Amino acid sequence: MKVLMFGWEFPPHISGGLGTACYGLTKGLSNMGTEVLFVMPSASGDEDESAVKIINASDIAVTETAKNVRSVLEKVQFLRVGTNMIPYLTPEQFTEEVEKNRKGQVKDYKSILGQKYKFSGKYGSDLMEEVSRYAMVAAEIALRYDFDVIHAHDWLTYLAGTAAKRLTGKPLVVHVHATEFDRSGNNINTIVYDLEKLGMKEADKVIAVSNLTRNTVINKYGINPDKVVTVHNAVDFDGFEQLSVNRGVDDKIVTFLGRITFQKGPEYFIEAAAKVIRRYPKVRFVMAGSGDLLNRSIRRVAKLGIATNFHFTGFLRGEDVKKMFAYSDVYVMPSVSEPFGISPLEAMRSNVPTIISKQSGVAEVLHHAIKVDFWDIDAMADAIYGLLAYPALPAMAVRNGLEEVNALRWDNAAFRVNEIYAELIK
Repeated sequence: MKVLMFGWEFPPHISGGLGTACYGLTKGLSNMGTEVLFVMPSASGDEDESAVKIINASDIAVTETAKNVRSVLEKVQFLRVGTNMIPYLTPEQFTEEVEKNRKGQVKDYKSILGQKYKFSGKYGSDLMEEVSRYAMVAAEIALRYDFDVIHAHDWLTYLAGTAAKRLTGKPLVVHVHATEFDRSGNNINTIVYDLEKLGMKEADKVIAVSNLTRNTVINKYGINPDKVVTVHNAVDFDGFEQLSVNRGVDDKIVTFLGRITFQKGPEYFIEAAAKVIRRYPKVRFVMAGSGDLLNRSIRRVAKLGIATNFHFTGFLRGEDVKKMFAYSDVYVMPSVSEPFGISPLEAMRSNVPTIISKQSGVAEVLHHAIKVDFWDIDAMADAIYGLLAYPALPAMAVRNGLEEVNALRWDNAAFRVNEIYAELIK
């Protein structure tokens, strides 16, 4: 079986759990003999191709052979939007400025045939434009390669998967790693929502990373429950080794690792930290990551007077993530809305006792992590304090947690995904 898979990131150049999940799943599929052609916007050449063949979308020219994809794209216009913080303008002047920019920035897709595009593969201001161009290139790739099924990961690639399906007639699987409701709460970006819904409607099967996400897909997007299946994420043990590090401090270390955004609940971690520090001064709290709430988080730490016990590392990747887990005595994931959450699995694999929010998909499969409501900072603080102050508690959590997470292998997830492929092409 051969799969044409569309993704946005892949190790070693990853921004979060999406790349990690794509890597683990493709390795599992390879172990089963499934061949994966993995398309990404911008490949660097140092990606691990032991389990996949990487296709760099930046190397593919769009030709007339893909012109039929216009039927998909001509109904979608993307506008490059700059900041709306233009000072000293009246509302009328601001409206005029936006309209002027709109007229100059709406793209005519008929003019891009025969061109190659250098994608950034990042999440910048041109993201919507890159999503649309990626779909054009995806159509070209779909017509060049032989495959049995199409698999598109997350909303950034749904338009690409839809284009490939409409041109080839091959079955489409979309993989929902997160929804706009997870990222933005109820203040959703309607353009992103529409793209998500388009992909889900077009798909022959929708894979959700948790039952929590499955319910969102059904109830918020109106997708037929019969075609939505849950396949939980997993953790990769291949090549993993426990690091031995010299921390340089005697204090205990409690870690938050993820994007510093509304979705991840950093403010609840900070408030809980303040409560713990008053009861257990010999502790350091570490917030590893970056995001739009970083500056606000720094200001809140300063206001609470806990800056000497609280550290911000910025975004970590690769070996630095492994080292951070090796430094940690407790890991906390206080997410407001988390479709799944791979980092708790990585923490438990690293023998770190873990606290997770009940509002996370991973709570469905972890029974030996401590679970609290994200908003209950008193319960979160009590859980952290208990793991720091009573040695028997973390010892039990580590022992049982490692046994539990050891059963959550990517091979198991890949087996279920392969079954879904087989159902679609029989």
